[in-house]
Amino acid sequence: MYTYQSLQTSDLPMIATFPQNEDELFYMFPSAIYPLTPEQILKNLPNRLEPTVIMHGATVACYANFYKDDNKDCWLGNVIVSPDYRGKGAASFLIGTMEMIAKEKLNVTKLNLLCHNTNTRGLLFYKKLGYKPFDISLRFRPSGEHVACVHMEKHL
Repeated sequence: MYTYQSLQTSDLPMIATFPQNEDELFYMFPSAIYPLTPEQILKNLPNRLEPTVIMHGATVACYANFYKDDNKDCWLGNVIVSPDYRGKGAASFLIGTMEMIAKEKLNVTKLNLLCHNTNTRGLLFYKKLGYKPFDISLRFRPSGEHVACVHMEKHL
């Protein structure tokens, strides 16, 4: 049903429509300004590894990439699912694909991610997939509001 491929420039306009509000964009891409634009995604790509899209036929269903921190740990980033594909297995396929890419292409044995405490659906989803919390840090919304950022990990 789903396939994956490397991000193409032609995918960017569709991906930019996925965040439906400021909260969703903050969960996906905290430094971006709503509404998301293809230019914001492009500007972020030099700091990212393996930008990947999940396809349903010729339609982009979801997107994610990786980044490394100062300790060279690998983090899953910019995870976003089209509203049309939420609750239809696309997100699980995306995370499984990204885990496979991390393991096979990047030789990663542990994958990390960040999920904001206000993203209950995301926290429960990642727990279901085997991710476990290991730290919490303070983040700020563009409005200045405090948000707890839950650091999660999974050994691959």
